[in-house]
Amino acid sequence: MKNKAHHKRDRKRKISINQNWDIINPDAAGVDLGSAEHWVAVPPGRDQESVRCFGVFTSDLEDLAEWLKGCRITSVAMEATGVFWIPLFQILEQRGFKVTLANARHLKNVTGRKSDISDCQWIQKLHTFGLIGGSFRPADAYCVLRSYVRYRDELVSARSTQIQHMQKALQQMNLQLTQVLSDIVGESGLRILQAILEGKRDPLELAALANRRVKSPRSEIAKALVGDYREEHLFQLKIAFELYQTYQAKISECEDRMIGQLEKLPARVDVQAKPLPPKFSEKIIDENLRLGLYLRFGVDITAIEGIGPQVALVLLSEVGADVSKFPTVKHWTSWLGLCPDNRISGGKVLSCRTRRVINRLTDALRMAATTLERSKTALGAYYRRMKAKLGAAEAVTAAAHKLARLLYGILTQGDCYIRESLERYERRHHSSKLEYLKKLAKSLGCEIIEQQTLTHVVS
Repeated sequence: MKNKAHHKRDRKRKISINQNWDIINPDAAGVDLGSAEHWVAVPPGRDQESVRCFGVFTSDLEDLAEWLKGCRITSVAMEATGVFWIPLFQILEQRGFKVTLANARHLKNVTGRKSDISDCQWIQKLHTFGLIGGSFRPADAYCVLRSYVRYRDELVSARSTQIQHMQKALQQMNLQLTQVLSDIVGESGLRILQAILEGKRDPLELAALANRRVKSPRSEIAKALVGDYREEHLFQLKIAFELYQTYQAKISECEDRMIGQLEKLPARVDVQAKPLPPKFSEKIIDENLRLGLYLRFGVDITAIEGIGPQVALVLLSEVGADVSKFPTVKHWTSWLGLCPDNRISGGKVLSCRTRRVINRLTDALRMAATTLERSKTALGAYYRRMKAKLGAAEAVTAAAHKLARLLYGILTQGDCYIRESLERYERRHHSSKLEYLKKLAKSLGCEIIEQQTLTHVVS
């Protein structure tokens, strides 16, 4: 009896708490997405059935939107499950609904009530009280570019698989082409592979096809091309070589689409009033692509060390040119998963590791950070200092975090990036260490006397 009384009291308390909550979205609906059907929940009293099931065909999605209009719904929340949400999201957005795309990991259902019906009702209830944070999605024009950029990455990955197949076939025939050429799909490598597939077997004749800039001697290349040309391995090499060329052609076609979509994006700067700044001499980048990125961003982000055209394209396609949806730089770095995710319980810090995220821009920034190791700039010195202090993995995260902050700063303020020299960074770092030592000496009752070459500590 006592337990039942406790349960009744807890249930009444929960009901009273729910009644005291502020209703943020009174005209809210919740959708539980699936591959074969979508379950939709609306507030009670809007229809005879507050929960309905719809199919996934386009006509079914149109009926779903019409039903929501009839129920006087203005805001819809749905889970981001795979790619099932994209058709419904686009239709609802075109119909004028305010669509919130929620992360499925953030929607915890009540234990013991897991079903499609309860899921959509739970999403609707959370969205009514404003407890669902929407996932970031750029404008539609940038989403088109994002599709091309992402598909190009998939094509590049598939092309890499065919390169591995070619390397395997060559190794099985004991053709050690990888030992004498840095890239078997370079100009020299492709010529030699084409000649092998055409039936040529003379090592000296094959070695003569190598470009004169190849460092390996022709005799060594000819020695590497003596092997066992077995029929089955030649067949594997032929198929992989043809697929590589096919993927190469499709990548070029996809890049043409990317360039076409890039030209359709709105320009944010007038090059006549604000011309493109000069390029840093050590950067290798196509000027036309650099100009196109400058027009779309309004600033030259490729001036930042480590930020090349690929990183810029990922930024433009994944986020767009406007980062004002992130109120502060802390929101920006948190979305990227590049800042500490402090977990505190009972006044004790349990963990401060960065949060695991699936974000293409984060991956691109981490790759850009690894290129700073030999950079003779302030960012390069910062990366090397973090690597010596924290280790390689933490240094990559720290450098990627700094790159993200720099990007946010120049995109929000519209200022040109001013590169800090290595000498100035070293002087500034030396001054900060000296200031720290002075404070430490003062706390110990000592005094630091500076000289030009030596620094003495006097008690």
